[in-house]
Amino acid sequence: MKVAAVSVSQTKGVKKINVPSIRLVPGHGVEGDAHAGDRARQVSLLAQESIAKMRALGLDVAPGDFAENITTMGLDPTALAVGSRLKIGPETILELTRIGKECHAGCAIMKAVGQCVMPREGVFFKVITGGQVKPGDEIVCL
Repeated sequence: MKVAAVSVSQTKGVKKINVPSIRLVPGHGVEGDAHAGDRARQVSLLAQESIAKMRALGLDVAPGDFAENITTMGLDPTALAVGSRLKIGPETILELTRIGKECHAGCAIMKAVGQCVMPREGVFFKVITGGQVKPGDEIVCL
């Protein structure tokens, strides 16, 4: 299991931009990301396999298009339970706080195909131990 991509945005409600690395801050989330803050949904993850499901429906989508901060490979985030912890890279530890979310009004993907994976397959974490995260980093379930 590993990180496929990391993404940020400075505004809510838009696709995130893929970047070479992100810095996770304990109790806050992704440094410089619009969704960071003292909340339960500090960091969002979505599996590359979930994005592939939407591609199979004819959408031209990529990591970050669902506003996720970390796109994973080989991890089924929906198989995790609330309270589960992941170690990403050499030092970062995240704790699962929420599975899925309500799709915001006007979601372009929902309008285009009538469904979106984020409400069912997106997962949200709080940052326990911070650090840098980049594509290729190993993910370990603790």
